Amino acid sequence: MFETLSGQLKRVADGDDPRRKVVDDGLMALEVHAGNLLARAPMRQAYIRAMEQPDLSPTDLRAARRAKLAVLRDRLGVEPYGERIDGLTPLVEARARYSAEAHDAFEAATAAAKSSVGTPIDDPRPEVVVAGRVVQHRDMGKIAFASLRDSTGDLQATFSLAVLGESGFELAKLLDYGDIVSVRGRVGRTKKGEVCVWATEVAMQSKNLEPPPSKWHGLEDAELRYRQRHVDMFANPDVLRVFEARSRIVSVVRRFMEARGFLEVETPMMQPIAGGAAARPFVTTHLALGMPLYMRIAPELYLKRLLVGGLPKEFEINRNFRNEGIDRSHNPEFTALEAYQAFGDYRTMLELTESLVHHCACLAVEQRWHAAAEAGPIIPWNGMRIDYRTPFVQVRFGELFERALGFPMEDAVRVRAAAVAKHLADATRKDHWLLVNELFEHDAEKLIDASRPTFVLDYPSAVSPLTRPSRAHPELAERWDLFIGGMEIGPAYTELNDPDIQLAKFTEQLAGVGEEDAVFRTLDQAFIDSLRTGMPPAGGLGLGIDRLVMLLTGSPTIRDVILFPLMRPEGHADAAS
Repeated sequence: MFETLSGQLKRVADGDDPRRKVVDDGLMALEVHAGNLLARAPMRQAYIRAMEQPDLSPTDLRAARRAKLAVLRDRLGVEPYGERIDGLTPLVEARARYSAEAHDAFEAATAAAKSSVGTPIDDPRPEVVVAGRVVQHRDMGKIAFASLRDSTGDLQATFSLAVLGESGFELAKLLDYGDIVSVRGRVGRTKKGEVCVWATEVAMQSKNLEPPPSKWHGLEDAELRYRQRHVDMFANPDVLRVFEARSRIVSVVRRFMEARGFLEVETPMMQPIAGGAAARPFVTTHLALGMPLYMRIAPELYLKRLLVGGLPKEFEINRNFRNEGIDRSHNPEFTALEAYQAFGDYRTMLELTESLVHHCACLAVEQRWHAAAEAGPIIPWNGMRIDYRTPFVQVRFGELFERALGFPMEDAVRVRAAAVAKHLADATRKDHWLLVNELFEHDAEKLIDASRPTFVLDYPSAVSPLTRPSRAHPELAERWDLFIGGMEIGPAYTELNDPDIQLAKFTEQLAGVGEEDAVFRTLDQAFIDSLRTGMPPAGGLGLGIDRLVMLLTGSPTIRDVILFPLMRPEGHADAAS
């Protein structure tokens, strides 16, 4: 029975069949431990199907891997899930230790030993212990090769029967794509000149039982990548680079703010009132207290209460949650920087933000967060070359509006006529300034040069309820929004600290809320009471960290910079696809 199955497998393995790798591995597993494996009918049938079917199913691949797992344990006595290892050398560092001089000296000593039996061989090549995931594997008879990958890069390990002996070499030949292994050996090169670790020891550290994506040529399906981020990160090294860059960007932002004298604070993520922004919240319930709570949509009101308490400069790098749509620049869970400075204003925050973004862009060039970034700094994104040189562009809201629409935003008759002509919702009844804002978003934002970071200043007060109105032009608010690459990166304000005006604006805002939104939109009386205690004049800003990371790493969508973006359950249409 074994001879029949072995012969069938050999006919496939000896040819140029695309199934050769799996069948060849299966053949080895059968031959080294035929009795145990042939007793396992499902595994035996998996190998037969591998020969008979043109395409291997995931079930066949999983069965082949489990067969090898049995061989490792039963035949070789190997524990396939490893143990602690001290003194590991990162692969990029191991590669850097290669010395052509040492390798040539070793080869010369080896050649001399062949002509003079008994002559000891001096091996000056550096010895390392490395570990990584197998992303390529080739069996050449009495020698085998595996490409290993860790967070620093790839490096080849070379296995020789003569050096490892039969049991060690059997283990090397049984390796699968995705297995995690450790290798001890000398850093040298192959006959083809490839730098590698010539293994003197090899150990399995974690057997991968799942079939790899496209033979490790990369996980390409976007939705599958987001669902299987753990595979995406090692199958596509650039993905890992993006998330390493993200971590560094957050650290840079934190250090920048601290260097400017800001204190990092933490405010509640579950709040009794959904405040700080006009957005629909996620709702939960505290069972012990029997009360509804809202996942934070913004930390603003709590941070302002800290200004009242005496903190002069504070910031929070926070997670916010908004129960709204998903697209290339929006995710329901996102990260933002929010900061406040007592006795500052929106111009203070403009200088702070411009310096911060420019600093991050310079580091993106220096630390290669984006491979194509260049001095300036200039960083490609979404088909553009975005120029982060300072000063950033500044333009007033009203100026941009008039340039786009052909008339000033104060012209109520023409504003309403334009809104009706463009079929804006409720155009005949909506407040004038709300129509101005909608027309601006519809027409004027298109005029912003997406390749230059641009501050748009002095928005209408009616659409900025938490912002101090300009004393010279009360219909305008001391507010700006920063646009880069066609995206809004964040706003800043001169904060409103008059409790009576703030109460009036809150009340006016809530009066216009629909019945459905009124369920969770309520007046934050605790915040009003804190303002009555006295909040100093202040500047405040919010900056989208996810979007900043997108721009600095060249990532086209927000899902590319969030490790585990929200996804619909499998089998459902994905609204963000």
